[in-house]
Amino acid sequence: MRILVVEDEKKVANFLKKGLEEEYYAVDCAYDGEEALFMVEANDYDLVLLDIMLPKIDGLEVLKGVRGKGLTFPVLMLTAKDSVEDVVKGLDAGGDDYLTKPFAFAELLARVRALLRRKEREPAEELRVADLVLDPVTHTVSRGGLEIELTTKEYALLEYLMRHVNRVVTRTMISEHVWDYNFDPMTNVIDVYVNHLRKKIDRNSSQRLIHTIRGVGYVLKE
Repeated sequence: MRILVVEDEKKVANFLKKGLEEEYYAVDCAYDGEEALFMVEANDYDLVLLDIMLPKIDGLEVLKGVRGKGLTFPVLMLTAKDSVEDVVKGLDAGGDDYLTKPFAFAELLARVRALLRRKEREPAEELRVADLVLDPVTHTVSRGGLEIELTTKEYALLEYLMRHVNRVVTRTMISEHVWDYNFDPMTNVIDVYVNHLRKKIDRNSSQRLIHTIRGVGYVLKE
């Protein structure tokens, strides 16, 4: 899952980016309203964390611009304003949830997970393909009952493939949801990670789950 953090205080933005990346999300940052609008048009995000008090264009105007362009990803608003009127304004402008600063990072994560589940229309339960099991809450992966140790990016890649089981996903789709804004599409990084993942997932099983569709991308299927 790829998240955009829109926050003008760079120390706060970097804290959120680091914490979310530790939870296996790909994260980009924008530091003002103009940059945020540019980035949401240029990239495919699964969720946006949007501060309301922003330079150049404030968060509510960004939100109206996002919804006016037909972009439907969930938006979690972050703000120091906590009056009922401010909450109503934010929700009426197209926000999906509202979190008042200061907040506990654990609560932010819980709200992020809830919004992403709502977006995917999937409960927070294990993902299963054949005897491969991924638990999105504990971030554990096993096959045939044996736990598989994955790096952060390997886990994020596998989760994306499992959420699109039996569907061919292109390298562009993978880069947009698993890597951040700084990813270089001219490298073979995705192919390298898929090969690492394939060795770990399929190595001890006679049934291959990760398949290459030559010239297109990859598919995970039984």
